[in-house]
Amino acid sequence: MTEIHIVAGLLALLAGGTALAAAKGRTLHRKSGMVFVAATLVMTTSAAVLALFFHPNRVNVVAALITLYLVCTSLLTVKRKVEDVRWLIAGFAILALAVGLRALFLGFESLDNPGSILDQVPAPPIFMFAIVGLTAAALDARLLLAGSIQGAQRLVRHLWRMTFAMWIATMSFFLGQAKIFPEPLRKIYLLAIPVLLVTVILIYWLARVLIKKGRAVPPQAIAGR
Repeated sequence: MTEIHIVAGLLALLAGGTALAAAKGRTLHRKSGMVFVAATLVMTTSAAVLALFFHPNRVNVVAALITLYLVCTSLLTVKRKVEDVRWLIAGFAILALAVGLRALFLGFESLDNPGSILDQVPAPPIFMFAIVGLTAAALDARLLLAGSIQGAQRLVRHLWRMTFAMWIATMSFFLGQAKIFPEPLRKIYLLAIPVLLVTVILIYWLARVLIKKGRAVPPQAIAGR
């Protein structure tokens, strides 16, 4: 199981990096994105199984489920209409809510521990998972009420969820598994570079999509010409 998790994780990082670098919407982006999704599903499922039954770690279970949720809902955003998968979206929203609340309780529990460490994870990342889960669940509820999503909003929903899943995978590998790197490379400022790079790419694409949205000409303006 551990070997499967490692191989899937490495494949997810390679495919995710390719998808981030490729031109959006092109064949390479779509194909590498699907490989990232498949590898991430295997990676998160194996991580949850390992954290539940072999190497108990409550925070790793939360991280695995949040990452799985983000990838699945991001893929649904570009593959299916809301009206066709309402119950599936609702189910994922319940999962995000439950995991977010679980992370919130674990975060407060970590504050009572020496050094605010719980299952080898400091409190800030645990609260981050709580914020992501609860916020995403609220956005799912809003989407279900709206009944549809189009244009820039659709792209933003797909973009931030998929890239944030990549960010979690990158952080877990480079910072969470620092011990596997050779001693000369085991420096926080070196291992943080890939994490910061994914962060910059996420901010760049979100800003680009939102700026394009702001420059778009309203349909009513075109009709009035």
